Amino acid sequence: MSTPAVINNNNEHIAAACILSLAGGFLDIYSYLFRGEVFANAVTGNIVFCGLHAANGEWHICIKYMVAIFAYACGVLVAEFLHHKISAVHKIGWHQSVLFLEICCLSSIIFIPKGHLDYLVNALIAFVCAMQVETFRRVHGLPFASTMCTGNLRSSAEALFKYIVHHDKKELNKVLHYYAVIGCFITGAIGATILLKRYGEAVFFLAPAALTIVFFMVTTKRQLGTIRHYIRERLKEQSSNTFFFQLLSKLFPAQQLQMPAPINEETSNSN
Repeated sequence: MSTPAVINNNNEHIAAACILSLAGGFLDIYSYLFRGEVFANAVTGNIVFCGLHAANGEWHICIKYMVAIFAYACGVLVAEFLHHKISAVHKIGWHQSVLFLEICCLSSIIFIPKGHLDYLVNALIAFVCAMQVETFRRVHGLPFASTMCTGNLRSSAEALFKYIVHHDKKELNKVLHYYAVIGCFITGAIGATILLKRYGEAVFFLAPAALTIVFFMVTTKRQLGTIRHYIRERLKEQSSNTFFFQLLSKLFPAQQLQMPAPINEETSNSN
């Protein structure tokens, strides 16, 4: 089994990472603007807010942050459970299983009204974001996070320094990859703010729609990888068979392998 929560090469795709980051920025704005000012993606921020309200004795407000924090931890556990239970040889891998569960959770939010159930919505979003960040950890071999920007910004600054000092184009590619992911996260946040304020919660369907696109991208990449593996194995078998016949022809020259001439029926009858 592969290293836990690290995407294999077939799933390390910059386009999928950008779409996941768009969804991450969208969900953060949605949970803050429409569901009780909770950053469902940012556990650190929720812990800070929880401590702030606890210090003021506002325990009833602390609860909504504690629920989101607990849901985030549960999301990590569920993602790891799926990783260890679903084998890579299955038609649907654990990445697709996590995405499918994310899509179901986000789709259910569409039917939950604003108000007293906002804590449940924030818990679902935190749960989804935890599964996502635990499952999709790399893009083109580079560690990244699709639901937050702190680690991506640190890694991009480090790669930029190495490029300036060593003039290594690989480091420049790292910078561009991280900036693309960060830019998509910001774009998702800006787009969510504009669309949600103008059209309301009706546009929330864009979040599960984005994950659905990634689901089909990952599934297609997995199927193509399976096809390539099948072709590679057939070519190996063909090359090994060719080698076998070449070896056989060297051990037994052509004249030794000739079949005896057929018996002439007239000759045998005359005898």
